[in-house]
Amino acid sequence: MAIPRIAPYPLPAAPISPAARWSLDPQRCALLVHDMQSYFIEAYDTSASPMDTVLPNIRRLIDAADDTGVPVFYSAQPPRQQQSRRGLLSEFWGEGIRTEEEAAIVGDLAPREHHHVVTKWRYSAFARTDLRHALAFAGRDQLIITGVYGHMGCQVSAVDAFMNDVAPFLVTDGIADFTAADHHNTIDWVARRCGVALPTTRVLEQLTSAPTSPEA
Repeated sequence: MAIPRIAPYPLPAAPISPAARWSLDPQRCALLVHDMQSYFIEAYDTSASPMDTVLPNIRRLIDAADDTGVPVFYSAQPPRQQQSRRGLLSEFWGEGIRTEEEAAIVGDLAPREHHHVVTKWRYSAFARTDLRHALAFAGRDQLIITGVYGHMGCQVSAVDAFMNDVAPFLVTDGIADFTAADHHNTIDWVARRCGVALPTTRVLEQLTSAPTSPEA
């Protein structure tokens, strides 16, 4: 069961009045590149919105993270998952990723040697992984979230971060979804219920300047 083709759509704006007033601290945050694997990205026209903006924005964030010493984590599902590991996902999405080529992170975003790749089994990058422990070991309690798909893995990862006292920062133009409505609803829900939603430009500004608030 392949991922259906995703029609181009315009990127929605960030919420005007976020519930939380947190600021990113380069000494406390990490970057998550969520499921940017060929299998998932092939559903998009990468020359059109949203992906023609999302891909370069994630690249900019990875480069900025490297420049400021912010750890970069990738989540990636493995190919040829045993049914005992895939579980109920197969009821919705079939067998999923089949080959190493489908499982590869898309070329422009390929992880570097010092980056961390988390093998992922469910929608959330925290479910059945060591991401929470890795963040704690690195002394990080803020997580910048990018990737696909917004209303599934990105949103659920933001919720799980919040539940584990890791403040999530969702990049509004660094995620992509099935539709503009899904994308907007993801931003709105995260901003009102568990985190902060910021565009790439604001994230980059905060990564390269001192934090303005001790909160989060």
